[in-house]
Amino acid sequence: MDLGKEAEELVRRAEAAAGKAWAPYSGFRVGAAIRGASGAIHVGVNVENASYGLTMCAERVALGCAVSAGEREFTALAIAAAGGHDAAPCGACRQALAEFSPRLAVYYRDGGRMHARSLEELLPDAFHGGGTP
Repeated sequence: MDLGKEAEELVRRAEAAAGKAWAPYSGFRVGAAIRGASGAIHVGVNVENASYGLTMCAERVALGCAVSAGEREFTALAIAAAGGHDAAPCGACRQALAEFSPRLAVYYRDGGRMHARSLEELLPDAFHGGGTP
């Protein structure tokens, strides 16, 4: 699948980040790269913890880094697992991303193929709390 130049750049950044993940328990290293509306790219990696529930997914780490840098709107996200393994976003990450950009373009590998989906396709009935930022 030809993703286009900007999407391919995000995928490359996510793949590079995956090698830096902290995954001593599962060995499943994941990287994510998110592009803010400003054009800046922020990356994150999964960070595992011996108390598995405290593990942080790469997508939410990238989102946190971007928000810390002042971004509030996002255009695209790429997720990549080390070794070319499949890595679709989990439900918690989908919901966290929907807080900011429900129309976000999401690129990930599943079934050995690259997919390009909107976040709305991946999470059709996202929870919206009704709060104001």
